[in-house]
Amino acid sequence: MRVDRQFRIMGSDAHIILTGADSELADSLVERLVELEQRWSRFIPDSELSRLNAGSGAPTVVSHETMMLIERAVWAWQKTSGRFDPTVLSALISAGYSRSFEQLADVLVHTTGAEQTPVPGCAEIEINPSINLVQLPGGVGIDPGGIGKGLAADLVAVEAVERGAVSALCSLGGDLRVAGDPPSEGWEVALDHFLLREARINLHGGALATSSTLRRRWNTDEGEAHHVIDPRTALPSTGQAVACTVIAAEAWWAEALATTILVGWGEPELERELTDLLDQAGALVTLSSGEQLTSGAFAESFSL
Repeated sequence: MRVDRQFRIMGSDAHIILTGADSELADSLVERLVELEQRWSRFIPDSELSRLNAGSGAPTVVSHETMMLIERAVWAWQKTSGRFDPTVLSALISAGYSRSFEQLADVLVHTTGAEQTPVPGCAEIEINPSINLVQLPGGVGIDPGGIGKGLAADLVAVEAVERGAVSALCSLGGDLRVAGDPPSEGWEVALDHFLLREARINLHGGALATSSTLRRRWNTDEGEAHHVIDPRTALPSTGQAVACTVIAAEAWWAEALATTILVGWGEPELERELTDLLDQAGALVTLSSGEQLTSGAFAESFSL
């Protein structure tokens, strides 16, 4: 039996596909995603993330899931030499991303004169996973960005199989995880990089994530802005890459890598680091010229 659910969650189009499962399991997984959004959304005033950001430097006990998210975000910051940085909250707000994207679509956001705050980084964030305790330095706010969707997709796909599904696919706005025994033909996924001809990938396990500077854009009185912040400038990225899809074992890490490549593509330092970062992953990069390039151990997984 195949069960299919399509809905909106976390500001994105979501899609859950299960084989060998019933509607009751699918419905409970949708509710699981609702629960994670209630914990992680910075647009929900009483979410765990909002409480943590409003804590003024006080130690805060969070749920196991939120601890997982913060721990992975900090690790990704360390692993990517700070190119992925979850402490971009003030920079996002300064760029105009102060409310959910749906509320930005048809308005002009006023940012002229907004103070540009440096991105602080994660060096002073203290975490104690054994008791789920997080302490942010005063004035530091967390916006985990797409890795929240990636981790949610990971959790839901794996949970579906643990609860009896033969196979599962969970996609949240392009952050996608599959688990279990795949269909005989695999999961064929189209990759939208805003080109006339879509690249494709046939996924038999693991995850993929797509990040782009061409979506989640809004109009400001200083011009168009987008959500991919370069931590070094605290401004929307202006790099050569405009879209990146990464295939990896888990969706949260694929998302962190995609953001890293978008921010740093073309820099000699990143080129040297990509061999290690993509030793168990692969990336498809689209440049502003329309040229597409692949990199990493799984570069040949992409069909262009």
